[in-house]
Amino acid sequence: MVDRVGLAEFLRRRREALQPEDVGLPRGRRRRTSGLRREEVAALCHMSTDYYARLERERGPQPSTQMLASIAQGLHLSLDERDHLFRLAGHEPPVRGADGTHVGPGLLRILDRLDDTPAEIVTELGETLRQTRLGVALTGDATAYTGPARSRGYRWFTDPATRELYAPEEHPFLTRMYASGLRALVTRRGPGSRAAHLADLLLARSAEFRTAWDAHEIGLRPHDVKRLVHPEVGALELHCQTLLDPDQSHLLFVYTAVPGSESHEKLQLLSVIGAQALR
Repeated sequence: MVDRVGLAEFLRRRREALQPEDVGLPRGRRRRTSGLRREEVAALCHMSTDYYARLERERGPQPSTQMLASIAQGLHLSLDERDHLFRLAGHEPPVRGADGTHVGPGLLRILDRLDDTPAEIVTELGETLRQTRLGVALTGDATAYTGPARSRGYRWFTDPATRELYAPEEHPFLTRMYASGLRALVTRRGPGSRAAHLADLLLARSAEFRTAWDAHEIGLRPHDVKRLVHPEVGALELHCQTLLDPDQSHLLFVYTAVPGSESHEKLQLLSVIGAQALR
């Protein structure tokens, strides 16, 4: 049963509590609205303004779980707030923890301020949940994959195009690293986990993965400097900083280049190319 009054009031309060800069939007000089406008929230939630407005006016159909997940992300809700939203709309909240896809507001606030930097938020299985504009320009839209292919490690062993972004001399280590990381996750999450399912799929599909898996390597960490080969700007050497959200086991990766270096200049060029592509 939908609590339409409670849902409408909760949405209004959360919208009014957010400021444009909280979600990476410009404030503008003539803003009179307290908090965000309905059309701004609708855009953040990937829905029509009319649909969102009807929810705030205690009207419209019961929102689906997919729509509620989009609203929770668009309004930068915490996990407790997200669960409250689902219950108001008459649904059981999604799972929490490593299998959850809800990005915490802290990571979102940081990501929103990194528009001029390649950055992405990924799950422990390497599934990209969010990217900055320059992140898409650097690696392509990694959020568009479905099924097991959402995992970068899975794509590494099943889609040769995935390797084209990385310098050839990095390939042997990355093969070992992905197998090592997945083995550690299977041990941590157990035989019935999504990690175990992914390992079973790869064992059936990839002889290279089976060889790396049988080596039983554990604890391999990514190199501090990533050597990429972009199809338009060429070779790049990027440093990767990582921030962990322990509640959801989500990781924020931020890629930077040494100021004044050739890679730094190429990132600036990539920013221009990416902006032109969006237009």
